[in-house]
Amino acid sequence: MRKKANKRMSMDDIYEICILCHGNSRKKAELYQLTLDENDCVAFNALWVFTHFDLQNNEWLFQKHDELIDRVLVEKNETKRRLMLHLLLRQPFEEESLRSDFIDFCIAKITACSQPYAIRCYCMKLAYEQMKYYPELLEELRMALDMLEQEVLSPGLQSAKKQIMKKIKRSLGKFGK
Repeated sequence: MRKKANKRMSMDDIYEICILCHGNSRKKAELYQLTLDENDCVAFNALWVFTHFDLQNNEWLFQKHDELIDRVLVEKNETKRRLMLHLLLRQPFEEESLRSDFIDFCIAKITACSQPYAIRCYCMKLAYEQMKYYPELLEELRMALDMLEQEVLSPGLQSAKKQIMKKIKRSLGKFGK
C-alpha cells in the first residue's frame, strides 16, 4: 500500500485499496499508519483513501475519533487538516463525549479569514454536530456565523452557513427557544 500511496493515485488505485481493506481491520490499521507517514504524499493519499470508504468500513475509524481530533488540533498542513476534518464529519459526535478544545478550534476556524474555505465549511458543520445538544452553545455558534456578515463569502461558504443556520433554527425550536 505504501508503494501505491507514494505516487499520484488514480481513482482506480483508491478503489483498489478500499477493496483490499474491505472488512480487514489489519489492512485498515496498516493504511491508518500511512496517514502518519513523514512523507506528505503518502500521508495525503492514505487520508484520501479513507475518505472513500463506504459507511460500513468507515465505522472502523470511529475508534480513532479522539486521536483524529488530537491530530487536527496540532496539524500545520492544511491538506492533512482538511482531510482529517472530512473524516471527522463522517463520525458521530455523542453528547457525553464532546471536547471543548475541539469546539473552540472549530469556532476559531469558522471566523478566521486566513483559513481555506473548505476548512471553514467543515468546521462550521462540525461545530453544529457538537453544539446541537445545548441551546446556549447553538446561540454561540449563531453569533459566530453572524460575524461572517462582515466579509464577502464564497458561494460554498455562504451555502454552508445558510444550511447550518437553518439547522440551528430547527434545533432551537425543539428546545422551545
